[in-house]
Amino acid sequence: MTSKVPPSVWSPTQWACNGEVRVAYDRLPPHDADGEPLLLVTGLGVARHWWPTGLARTLAARGFTVARYDQRDAGESTHLPPTTGTNPITALLRKRGDAYTAEDMADDAIAVLDALGWDSAHLFGQSLGGTVAQRITLRHPRRVRTLTSVSAVPGDTAGLATLRHIRLRTLARLARMGRSHALEGPIEAGVALARLLHSPAHPFDEQAIRAMLADTPDPGVRDARSQSRQIGAQWSGPAIGRITAPTLVLHGLDDPLVKPSAGRTVAARIPGARFVPLPGVGHGLPEPVWEDVAQHVRQLADG
Repeated sequence: MTSKVPPSVWSPTQWACNGEVRVAYDRLPPHDADGEPLLLVTGLGVARHWWPTGLARTLAARGFTVARYDQRDAGESTHLPPTTGTNPITALLRKRGDAYTAEDMADDAIAVLDALGWDSAHLFGQSLGGTVAQRITLRHPRRVRTLTSVSAVPGDTAGLATLRHIRLRTLARLARMGRSHALEGPIEAGVALARLLHSPAHPFDEQAIRAMLADTPDPGVRDARSQSRQIGAQWSGPAIGRITAPTLVLHGLDDPLVKPSAGRTVAARIPGARFVPLPGVGHGLPEPVWEDVAQHVRQLADG
């Protein structure tokens, strides 16, 4: 989930605007005019710096120009005023959001594309970012070249229908994590998060995680209110069966948070989508699979 390369290799932070919400983003230099635009869509609560720079560089080596952004209520993007919801599990089950809609979150990504000057882009979203990427593709089909959804639930599910794909014990541990690490700070909370979600078949690189968190502290892993607003944002758009963009679905077979059944369901419901299981992979993309992942994304773009 982390990068051994300092975040400074990314461009300076810039902001796109969706109404009163400012969305922070950056891109991986050099700005190759011939590269195909690819936007990384970040997961629940965490900042964009959690994307491995090595993965971004591997994608760039396959002919993509890579950018990433912070969802609203995360990282350097606008954080909304406090609401009553403080428990992500409760927020997941509610029938309405407290602060904004899932459509608003989809529109944030389009604001980033506009700010980058990209008429369209390939989307690569992980976890909640994969769910958001599905919704972007539904809401703004002309802006999406291809869709890669990683470790994500179907973008049109809500409430109890979502729970069938979630390992509730892990979600409960995530909800408690902010409280248990409140006195230790965001670094210890981030390490605990990474350890909980790591890939069991691959080494856990705690030193690299600590280095990334020390360089760009991310309090979002302890911010249950912001996570609740993100996960509680309700989608009222069409079903994912309406997606027409070429779609790739990746899912770790050892994902401790989102069951592989979620990825299989997404692939089965989107016409023409291809499901690629990742043995030994958890709720992240460890370095040994970067080349394979980039190759799959390249084939999707070419196909």
